[in-house]
Amino acid sequence: MKKTTSFIFGLALALTIFSCSKDDDDSTMTAEEATINAKMDIASDDVADIVEEQEASTYSNSISGRTEQLSPSTLSTCATVTRVPAFGTAITPGTLVTKTIDFGTVGCALANGNVVKGKIIISFTFQPDATTHTINYTFDDFYHNAIKFVGSKVFTRTMTVGTDTNPSHPVVTMDMDMTATFPSGNSYTRVGQRVREIIEGYSTPAFADNVYRVTGSWTTLFPDSSLRTSTITSPLKVKMSCIAANKPLLVQGVITITRNDNVSTLDYGDGTCDNFAVFTFNGTSYTIVIGN
Repeated sequence: MKKTTSFIFGLALALTIFSCSKDDDDSTMTAEEATINAKMDIASDDVADIVEEQEASTYSNSISGRTEQLSPSTLSTCATVTRVPAFGTAITPGTLVTKTIDFGTVGCALANGNVVKGKIIISFTFQPDATTHTINYTFDDFYHNAIKFVGSKVFTRTMTVGTDTNPSHPVVTMDMDMTATFPSGNSYTRVGQRVREIIEGYSTPAFADNVYRVTGSWTTLFPDSSLRTSTITSPLKVKMSCIAANKPLLVQGVITITRNDNVSTLDYGDGTCDNFAVFTFNGTSYTIVIGN
C-alpha cells in the first residue's frame, strides 16, 4: 500500500480538530473522521462474516450446525453458539432458526485479532431449496474493539444464475441501520446498503480462501448533526485469508466521502493484508491505522 505520509493520532490531532470553528468544521474533513468510518467498516465486515458463516453452517449440517473443514473460522474458541431448535435436532424446511453467538463479557479475540464482547442474535427461516434467503440479526450489548453497536441489519442472500464461465454463487445485500458509540462517548448513526459478492472460494468448503467484492453507499450522522455520504467508488475487497496474518480482512478498494461540497477518499490499498488505509483530502494524504 502506498503511504504518502504517516499520521499520528493523539493530542496534536485533537487540538487541531477542536480548535477549528464551526464554519471550518462545515468545510473540512479530517483523518480522525476517516478513521471513525474505517473502524465502522471493519466492524461491519467482521459481523457480516460471522453471520454468513453461521447461516451457511446450518445449511451444511442442519443437525450439528457445524461444517467440516471451515478452519480457520472467523470465530474463536471463546465464542459459544446456541440454537433454537437445539443442536442435535433435525431442522425441517420452513422452521424458524435462531442462533445466538455469545462472546462473553470480558473480551473475545476473533481470529483476525479484533476483540468483541456481547452477543449477536441471528434468525432466518430454514429453506434449503430457496434461491433467496433473508437473515435478520440484532446486537445484545455488543462491542467491537471497545465500540458499542446498537441496531439491526437485514441480509438478503440470493444465488445468481450460473453460466459456463461463472458458476452460481451468492450475492448478499445488507441493509444497515445502526449506531456506533465510541469510548469517547460520541455516537455515529449509519444508514445505507452494502452488497457483498463472493468472487473466489465458493466452490470449496473452507471459508479461509473466500474473497468478496463489496459495493454500496450509506450516510453517517455525526455527533454535531452533520452528515457524511459514503460511496464505494472502487469495489472493496475482503480476503478471509488475512485471518492467518491476524490482520483486518478489508484490503482493497476506495470509498469516496462527501460532506457538503467537499470530497475526500479512503483507500484500503492494493490487496495486501495489513491494517492501514490512506485518507486523502485537498491533495494531502495521511496513513491511518484501522482494525484492532
